[in-house]
Amino acid sequence: MPSDLEIARAAQLRPVGAIAETAGIPTDALHAYGRGIAKLDGGYLAGLPDGARGKLVLVTAISPTPAGEGKTTTTIGLGDALNRIGRKTMICLREPSLGPCFGQKGGATGGGHAQVVPMEQINLHFTGDFHAITSANNLLAAMLDNHIYWDNRLDIDERRIVLRRVVDMNDRALRTTVAGLGGVSNGFPREDGFDITVASEVMAVFCLARDVRDMEERLGRIVVAQDRARRPVTAADLKAPGAMAVLLKDAIQPNLVGTLEGSPALIHGGPFANIAHGCNSVVATRAALRLADYVVTEAGFGADLGAEKFLDIKCRQAGLAPSACVVVATIRALKMHGGTARADLGREDVGALERGFANLARHVANMRGFGLPVVVAVNHFTTDTTAEHARLAALCRSELDVDAILCRHWAEGGAGAVELAERVAQLCEEPSDFRLLYPDEMSLADKIKTVATRIYGASDIMVQGRAGTRINEIEAAGFGHLPVCMAKTQYSFTTNPAVMGAPSGHEIPIREVRLAAGAGFVVAICGEIMTMPGLPRVPAAEGMHLDADGLIQGLS
Repeated sequence: MPSDLEIARAAQLRPVGAIAETAGIPTDALHAYGRGIAKLDGGYLAGLPDGARGKLVLVTAISPTPAGEGKTTTTIGLGDALNRIGRKTMICLREPSLGPCFGQKGGATGGGHAQVVPMEQINLHFTGDFHAITSANNLLAAMLDNHIYWDNRLDIDERRIVLRRVVDMNDRALRTTVAGLGGVSNGFPREDGFDITVASEVMAVFCLARDVRDMEERLGRIVVAQDRARRPVTAADLKAPGAMAVLLKDAIQPNLVGTLEGSPALIHGGPFANIAHGCNSVVATRAALRLADYVVTEAGFGADLGAEKFLDIKCRQAGLAPSACVVVATIRALKMHGGTARADLGREDVGALERGFANLARHVANMRGFGLPVVVAVNHFTTDTTAEHARLAALCRSELDVDAILCRHWAEGGAGAVELAERVAQLCEEPSDFRLLYPDEMSLADKIKTVATRIYGASDIMVQGRAGTRINEIEAAGFGHLPVCMAKTQYSFTTNPAVMGAPSGHEIPIREVRLAAGAGFVVAICGEIMTMPGLPRVPAAEGMHLDADGLIQGLS
């Protein structure tokens, strides 16, 4: 069986101009990055008719497992299928981070015959957006330390610097560092540290800004430190936003590529959903909604993380309202949630499927709690059995009153997801009662508790150490109206990644609270989740190399 990379290489890459033509985008609105990639001109986007014409479809999933779910693959397959049945559709995805590409998760361009291409370029550097975001963040950090070095006119308290440097790679050794060693000429020694680029506030600002002007204003609101009177010091105080915007002026233009079947896709921005807000850029989504009748987008990891943040943060800020929600599941993953060992997933086990169904049921119920029509997409694996598929479909009908549609897009492309596309199109015509989980005026602690109890099934939250004091400080500073962004393991409804299924009655420990004033949310760090991941014992990088013809091998 050919690998994803081999399938992508064997396909005939369509020129990006032809992809643009299918979306009604003129050639002079493209800034080409080779044959298959282009950025959309900012002036062209500004001139598009105001107001969305398209229907927004959110693709999310059950809690991820090593067995695989295929959310991105399903997003792409659904987009191709909608185009096959005559619905003018665009796909909106996040850009891959180098951290998981070389770590454990792999690339993020779909799989099989449901991929966006060129796969290698998208997974590796792409158009340089992440490098620009990294540079903008680290320019701000350099200007902060430089300000203190020369005369510290803002009276910044070196003990209360909250801005961290970033790099787009998993590197646990950089989580906590000491900067400024080497004498007076190198600044002042202080404890510092790195986050991964996709967890940075600059990335969040980039993805939530409506345009360049909004982006620069948001960058200016980033709080970098406190002064000795405990007042916030912002990037605007350091006169940094203008230069940061200069670094981001090309990056903020969305990237256009195509699927293997030629469906247009905008891939732009890429915050993780376990430690950030997990959605592609507002700029790209709003552009797609002006250009297409249907826009299919995904939110990272399971519905408890990516979808909740998409709805409570992105939709709240950008004024978006999805028309339907697709929850992706696999027989393999549900059996794993039901207790089947990974080595035994190839054997039929209807009992384990029934036990693991609780995870899917909670995600479906959570999405319905937002007032969204829901359909379950069952991503087909060759080890699935007829009895397992029949039982899952019956459970979805009897327990959830929802359709479970078997999808074969990995093997067949859009043709394998036509039934799903037809059901999604039907759902988009039904009345939607979309509503947010909590109002702006609710206190921050109550917002955190609401997410924990209503989405995670917890009984309560446990605010640890100084986190409670920090919540009070943030509210006193006038930021209590902001939504919350939960940083939590993606593998469980609890903060323990080993607890699978749909546990209830647990407590969610809140270890730290951070203000992201520029992005417009407050981050609640739960349990042992890290904003700088580490590499696994055997990273994917160990299996990568260039062959004798200079082709990349081992990228998946």
